[in-house]
Formats: sequence, C-alpha cells, structure tokens
Amino acid sequence: MSTLRVTAEVLTIHEHQNADALELAQVGLYRAVVAKGAYRTGDVAVYIPEQSVLPAALVEELGLTGRLAGSNSDRVKAVRLRGELSQGIVCRPAALADVDLEKAAADGTDFAERLGITKWVPPIPPTMSGEVEAAPELLPWVDIENIQRYPGIFAEGEPVVLTEKLHGSACLVTYVADSGQVFVSSKGFGSKSLALKEDPRNLYWRAVLGHGVAEVAADVAARLGARRVGIFGEVFGAGVQDLTYGADGRRDTLGYAVFDVSAEIDGSVRWLDSAAVLGSALPLVPRLYEGPYDSEVVLSVATGRETVSGRSLHLREGVVIRPVEERYSPVTGGRAIAKAVSPAYLTRKGGTEYE
Repeated sequence: MSTLRVTAEVLTIHEHQNADALELAQVGLYRAVVAKGAYRTGDVAVYIPEQSVLPAALVEELGLTGRLAGSNSDRVKAVRLRGELSQGIVCRPAALADVDLEKAAADGTDFAERLGITKWVPPIPPTMSGEVEAAPELLPWVDIENIQRYPGIFAEGEPVVLTEKLHGSACLVTYVADSGQVFVSSKGFGSKSLALKEDPRNLYWRAVLGHGVAEVAADVAARLGARRVGIFGEVFGAGVQDLTYGADGRRDTLGYAVFDVSAEIDGSVRWLDSAAVLGSALPLVPRLYEGPYDSEVVLSVATGRETVSGRSLHLREGVVIRPVEERYSPVTGGRAIAKAVSPAYLTRKGGTEYE
C-alpha cells in the first residue's frame, strides 16, 4: 500500500461523457467524479485517496452515507459511476473552512489527522500471522506510491523497467552474514522491525523453506561481500488472495516470485537488479517492458491479463516501475519507484487486500 496523505490539490475539470449532471476532477492522473459546476479548472479542493477510512460525521457531511465500501460503509474505494472510473473523493470539508487551501496545496499540508481520516489496514489471516520477535537487522521494504497520484516521479523518456505487480502477500527475508541469522517477515510486521519466528505452517516460512531463499541470500552475500542481503518476494495462490495465478497457497504449489533485492555493502544499503543478481536461482516476477518512460505506455501495460501462470487465467493487478539506473526521487523523498494499477483490478468484485 502507498502512504496515506490527504492534501489540497489544484484541479483540472473534464466533461463526463455519460452524465449531464456530473464532471471529472483530475488530481495528478487520477480522476474523481464530482457534481457538475461544483468546481472549475484551477480551483483547489481536498483530495481523499482510496483506502482512506472516514469518520462517520464526515461521511454524513459529504452525503455518502451507505455509499462507501467496508462493513461500516466508511472506506474509500475506486468505483465506476456512469461508466467513468472514480478514484478518491474531491471535497471541501467544513472543518477546513478557515484554511487557505491554495497555500496548503503549495505547502503539501497533510489534513488526514485533522479530519480524522485513517488508512485502511486489512485483517491478517492466521496463516499470515504467528509469533514474532524484534528484528532490528531486518531490511525493510518501502511503500510504493501510485504514478497516477505522483506523475512526476519519472521523466518522459527516462529508461525504465516495468515488472508485473502480483496480487499476493509480500515476504521479506534478510540474511545477516556475520551471524548467519535469517529473518522472515511480512510487510506489516516488517514495517515495525518484527520478524516471524520459524514455523513450517506459516505462509512466509513455507515459501522461504520451499525455495531455499535463505541459502540463495547467503550466496549473494558471499559474492558481493555484503553484510546483509534482503530478498523481497510475493507469496501467492488460492487461500492467499482472490487472484491465484494457478497456484495454491494451501498446498505445495504455493506460488513465490522475487520482485526486489537489496544489500548492505560497505555500510550502505543498495537496491540491486534482481535478475542480474539472482539469475535463475529463484523465481522472478515477469518483466513486461524495458524502454523509455511514457505514461500512456505504462497505463496500457498495467491492464490486460496476468502472465505468471502462462495461461492468462485472470486480470492483471498492474505494474511496478523502476528506473534502469537506481536513483533518488525528490518527489517521494526516497527511492524512485512507483506502481500503476489496472482499473479492472480496482473495481473487481469480491477482492481481498491482505498485506
């Protein structure tokens, strides 16, 4: 999941092709359906992104009672309204009536706390949980922002690589060379520097033990002279998420594919090219495109059918975008990496979103 920020944004208004009373307000590359005439291009309003959980009073104020997602009808989710994809909510909450929204937009002020908006965290199934321990040596994964919200992360024409984004659960593995320790964690636990104690029944440990991930990490550490090596993979299949890629997370056919590798070398943590470092030692997420960055190409590749199974069994979640040459991004304040998500994935029925 990406970082939750509720910010003031300058809008661009577009016509809604299928509804006379509605328009589309653009924020970045996102578009949200709004009432016709409510805003004009150049106006500033608050943008509440997907996966936001709203307090009941704000839901009522916005006239959205009973119309949002979740058991409490309080979660923002992408929907199609009269045929147009609407991602997020554009509004001017009464609680910010005294705020200079233009200045707030320029300053990048985050209003999430002031408005009582929190980030939705999906429940953790028992197979993805377990007994945890402190793991300060664990190499963390990073939240990936959506390119539609932050289109300036990459420059047009910049050499990039697009890999298929899999709908599973992130598995973090860190090998510490000087002690020989191996830490295994999920994205949620890893963000708190916690590791799961070894348990052959645990989803992540099953994938790590089944593919010899720790042994591969140890080999990488020896070859690179690294003190720590992090291998980040996606565990997938039936019983993990609703998209399965023909795998079964409840059996030996549990799916696993590496999407990133990092290493601490000479005191500095570096992100490495997974294919170059691992070769065929572990399954890798499919590489779908390599070439100059083009936003239209990215959004086009993000849609379609999955390629993991080789049988196009279901829709594709999206893609992850990386520069060919790893670099810092002033837009994210960290690593230059982003995702683009398929509209069909966002609006599918019966989807699960476990971390």
